[in-house]
Amino acid sequence: MPSRRKHSGKARSKAQPKKHRAPSVEIPLNSRDRAAGKWFAKLVGLQARLRAPGGCPWDREQTHESLRKFLIEETYEVLEAMESGTAREFASELGDLLLQVVFHSIVAEEDSRFTISDVIESVHTKMVRRHPHVFGAVKAVTSADVLKNWEQLKAAERTGEGNSASSSPLPADDAEDSILSGVPRSLPAVLEASQLTSRASRIGFDWNHLSSILEKLDEEKQELLKALPAAGASPAGTEAPAALHHLEEETGDLLFVAVNIARFLGVDPEIALKKANRKFKRRFHYMEAAAAREGHRLADLPRARMEELWNESKSANAAGAR
Repeated sequence: MPSRRKHSGKARSKAQPKKHRAPSVEIPLNSRDRAAGKWFAKLVGLQARLRAPGGCPWDREQTHESLRKFLIEETYEVLEAMESGTAREFASELGDLLLQVVFHSIVAEEDSRFTISDVIESVHTKMVRRHPHVFGAVKAVTSADVLKNWEQLKAAERTGEGNSASSSPLPADDAEDSILSGVPRSLPAVLEASQLTSRASRIGFDWNHLSSILEKLDEEKQELLKALPAAGASPAGTEAPAALHHLEEETGDLLFVAVNIARFLGVDPEIALKKANRKFKRRFHYMEAAAAREGHRLADLPRARMEELWNESKSANAAGAR
């Protein structure tokens, strides 16, 4: 377990100050804002108490590293509640995600790195700076104008922070002044592909029509077929390393185009794939139950019967959806 400082007022006072100050933009606070501030302050105080001596043993043991999995889990639970949960459940899951932000901030504060105030001031300053069409004199008539300005502002920020000060140019995939920088490599591949191409599209690098992407999909399909081992070659997964690398590359190209189809249609590919996964599970569970009613295990049925049950499951699930 990595060492950490115990939470104390002294540790909080040592937290390093912010480099940037929020612009002088005054927005009147209403009763909603004041209530939110009150409850947020209570949440910060509560989490600090849990980390303090005499607090919760589990909370006191946590580190940034140990909390990573919870940050990811809570994000997906928010997405699920957004889709199928009640308003109360949605709000509850958002609260769990907010707690992760507060928790990480308290841990960082104990090590004199930053405080929750720094986190909030940072995003407040950034939002004001990136909305000059609201808080400044820049014009943005459409959302496309906003996104284009947004990318230009982020590129200027990166340059201003000295990211391009290195005497030797960075590799193309690591260029920090690129419009693609800031897309985390740790993202799931589907989300990363969607974000990368979404950013490129904001400066006009994109297909003009869906038909063009579908043609590209056919092209990648043909390239994958050409990369397949000759008839009678080794079973799938036992190819030579070079052949396997080629198959991975061509399969990746095919998946990349599929992600772009979703993005072009305005569909979130991660959510779309999640729905497809759940649909597959429902249908497969139907097949297992149908086989059990016949006195068999699904694994013991011939492939032809499995296909029949699969087709039945599609009709059954469609009827159930209605």
